Amino acid sequence: MRVAIPNKGRLHDPTLTMLERAGLPLDAHASRQLYADTVDPAVSVLFARAADIPEYIHDGAAVAGITGRDNVAESGHALTELLDLGYGRCELVVAVPEDAPIDSPTQLDGATIATEFPAVTRAYLAETGIDASIVEVSGATELTPHVEMADAIVDITSTGTTLRMNRLRQIGTVLESSVGLYAHPDHVGDETLSQLVTALQSVRDAQGKRYLMMNVPGDRLEAVLDEIPGLGGPTVMDVADDGTKAVHAVVDDRDVFAVVEAVRSEGATGILVTQIERLLE
Repeated sequence: MRVAIPNKGRLHDPTLTMLERAGLPLDAHASRQLYADTVDPAVSVLFARAADIPEYIHDGAAVAGITGRDNVAESGHALTELLDLGYGRCELVVAVPEDAPIDSPTQLDGATIATEFPAVTRAYLAETGIDASIVEVSGATELTPHVEMADAIVDITSTGTTLRMNRLRQIGTVLESSVGLYAHPDHVGDETLSQLVTALQSVRDAQGKRYLMMNVPGDRLEAVLDEIPGLGGPTVMDVADDGTKAVHAVVDDRDVFAVVEAVRSEGATGILVTQIERLLE
């Protein structure tokens, strides 16, 4: 099974990390090639521009691919999103110069909009009833209003910093995007693809979690358990004849500091906090 993944850009490294944590690491020099094998002989990868990945899936060059929802929407292909991978979150927004007398996209009738996403922008304008013309650009979209190429832009932003640096302000949201695993509908349900979904989901579900291990005197067990907001409840095991228990639990990152202090105060010792690579529920 061939999976298309981004060959460069902000999605490249997180995608390689996701695959490695899922148990599918690539060769150290693989990203310099067009194709690469993984440690599983049933799975290989194809490196492509993130924007081109939907086309590779649609044409059958890859069974599945990892790319942003914005790229899938722009392609116009009816692909199936198998899993939201939880990174690369951003928005496709409408923005205008800071000093423009425009506060809503509905005021863009008769305007010119520059974008790298003409298909999505055209659909948005039709849906909202805005009569505007589109200028397709391939980069530096933020500059177009300042050189009188356009009155507004539709572009990707994750924090809004680039918009502010270019003296632009957001007046609307076209769509919200994140990175996902996509496949052609004809391949949904394939065994190897289903295994890939399970592996990637286990990595996604482990994000923001920590594994806690501790020893607890038997007479303090209930008090310690009351302090642990664990996933599905802690696991308790006998470890010594004196009644000492080993307690293991999965805890959210944000709760670790408070939980460790709470269980220590209730008599827990030998507390160990570790990162979780994968979590299968």
